[in-house]
Amino acid sequence: PKSCDKPLYLTFDTGHMEVAPLIADVLKRQQVLVTFFVANELTKIGDGSLGDYWAPWWRARAVEGHEFASHTWNHVYWRKDTGTAQAPSFVVRPSSGPRAGQEFVLSASEYCEEITRASARIGQVTGKAVLPLFRAPGGKTSPQLLASAEACSYAHVGWSPSGFLGDELPSERFSNAALLDKAVKGVRSGDILLAHLGIWSRKDPWAPAVLEPLIVGLKARGFCFRTLRDHPDYATVVSR
Repeated sequence: PKSCDKPLYLTFDTGHMEVAPLIADVLKRQQVLVTFFVANELTKIGDGSLGDYWAPWWRARAVEGHEFASHTWNHVYWRKDTGTAQAPSFVVRPSSGPRAGQEFVLSASEYCEEITRASARIGQVTGKAVLPLFRAPGGKTSPQLLASAEACSYAHVGWSPSGFLGDELPSERFSNAALLDKAVKGVRSGDILLAHLGIWSRKDPWAPAVLEPLIVGLKARGFCFRTLRDHPDYATVVSR
């Protein structure tokens, strides 16, 4: 790729997937490559975001050159640490899967299995090497959780304060126009940006209205887009 003086790293977490085809069209039209953080979430159509229904969609993104990383298999939210320093464990609450909405304890190795299961499935579906990165749902972590994930070779990726694009905020209070304006003005070089492939709670969907004008507006400010494979903070992890 040609040189990029003001890189941005656009990332998408899974969601209900209804807007996924539209997002793919925009990214292709704008020639923007992104990193997808993938969990097996409930979808509006099909058998979950990592089910067979969506597999061709993911394969097509891999062919286009996008990158993939884990968002935990059951979209497992960290709630608090438990256990000991020698044998860490975590109280979690998944939003997907057979135990969605329940709080229970996972050992460090069981949490690693959550990360790895999503990585393995997206690798199987796309036929592409998955980045050794993960994003905890909600970005909620603890030093103990990060250390446990690092011990099984995963680095955590959050997002920049101005990179929170607001697609999960209630549209009654945060209009698409306001979110677009804030992002175009506020984003800085090197920022990691966060959006989703569909948010159940937002009544006025963000993606059709905001994504393309946002990309166009950021390009006009001299920004270029890269995947996390090229992010300097993760270079050593990615190249291992």
